[in-house]
Amino acid sequence: MFADAVIAMVSVLADPYLMALIFITTVGGVIIGALPGLGATTGAALLLPFTLTMAPVPAIAVMTTIYVSATFAGAITAILINTPGTPAAAATCLDGFPLAQRGEAGRALGIAVVASTIGGVFSVIVLAIAAPMLARVAYEFRPPEYFALTIFGLSMLASISEGGAIKNLIGGLFGVWLATIGSDAITGVERFMFGNYELYEGLNFIPVLVGMFALSELLVQSRSLNTVMERISMKAVKLPSMADYRKIWRTVLRSCGIGTFIGILPAEGATVASMIGYSEAKRWSRTPEEFGKGAVEGIAGAEAANNAATGGAMVPTLVLGIPGSGTTAVILVGLMVHGLRPGPHLFTEQIDKVYAIFGTMMVANLMFFALGLFAAKLFARVTLIPRAVLWPIVFAFSVVGSYSLAQSMMDVYIALIFGVIGYLFRRFGFALAPIAIGLILGEMVETNLQNSLKMFDGDWTMIFVQPLAAVFLALAILGISQPYIFAYFKRRKAGRMAEGGPE
Repeated sequence: MFADAVIAMVSVLADPYLMALIFITTVGGVIIGALPGLGATTGAALLLPFTLTMAPVPAIAVMTTIYVSATFAGAITAILINTPGTPAAAATCLDGFPLAQRGEAGRALGIAVVASTIGGVFSVIVLAIAAPMLARVAYEFRPPEYFALTIFGLSMLASISEGGAIKNLIGGLFGVWLATIGSDAITGVERFMFGNYELYEGLNFIPVLVGMFALSELLVQSRSLNTVMERISMKAVKLPSMADYRKIWRTVLRSCGIGTFIGILPAEGATVASMIGYSEAKRWSRTPEEFGKGAVEGIAGAEAANNAATGGAMVPTLVLGIPGSGTTAVILVGLMVHGLRPGPHLFTEQIDKVYAIFGTMMVANLMFFALGLFAAKLFARVTLIPRAVLWPIVFAFSVVGSYSLAQSMMDVYIALIFGVIGYLFRRFGFALAPIAIGLILGEMVETNLQNSLKMFDGDWTMIFVQPLAAVFLALAILGISQPYIFAYFKRRKAGRMAEGGPE
């Protein structure tokens, strides 16, 4: 098995077409990640319609390469203009930009490149080892277990930092409702179609995702077309010195573990991982007072964690069909439209394709390492592209991509409608990732609930006496309660400190 995995991953290097595709997409991913407002999720959503004519492995390679390279590239603008190219790079701003202001932008980017690469490579190795092992366990899952697992995945939306627990859960439920549009697969009952039979099969995922992530961002960015960003000049990226390595190696290893673990949790992702990686770097640092003023450990902790989360997030995506982040939700749709049904059967029936995907992620991490070292200064110049030029291009790609799915104007209308819906959600403080995850998991919730009821002759209480299902449902309750439990203990701690301590 191990030999087959290595052969499948190495075979990527022997495929000139795939290598060229990874290189081109890595360049595109770095550009997308460096442009504030685009990011990995938007990039993957934009490119998804254009992969429909590709073979499965190259198509998924394009999206996973966009994922890992754009996640890294967010650090470029975070360091140089104090604006994260992606949400996952928000923590990098805290120390990256102050270090750049001191005239050490090249050093800051060098640390970001090295930490990102180590984190990404580490997570791919864990992915290649853990995913097949988890698949063997998941092979024994029945509909009740899958139903409970899906509920657990939805409950984890409460712990996503962006938006707040209540808003994230509302967004997730809205996504689940969207999944019910169309005819019921078992009874044939028409639901929320309003007499439009183009919705009989339900909403197409692709125009919905394109609208929510790409077109809504266009509307958000239109409010700041004339914003001028201050960019710090840089001569070249510098590899970390031995003194830097001695400072950051413990932080990098710690953040690799944190990021991979956070990524594996359903519905979490690189943004959460980077924040935790940064906070843990500060907590374990011998000089925490330097954080926020240009601490290299802060950069390394955030960047190793957010890139480690990319491979981790692919574990539940491939093994369980539950997205580990907003971007993997888009990748999950790509897997399904290309006939690669995520789940344990993927690791028995199409294992060669799975390991080829792992190989592309490994190659992409090494490619953005080279690009980050030798071309970061060039990529930083993409921030000079006027938004009045950039976003009409994004709009055109969105419309063409939505139409190309089925040559249907209905898909274009859906993309435009969800562009407005996405904008309104963001305008009122809702995150979009929970909606996308809810939309994808909604079908799984309904299908597995129906199959469970058929297994137990309509007795839904039998779901709760299945041992594994009961564990997942208990974890779901804990996941929903987690933010409130943490808030309670935080208030108690603050109250004790205000009173002069526990003594």
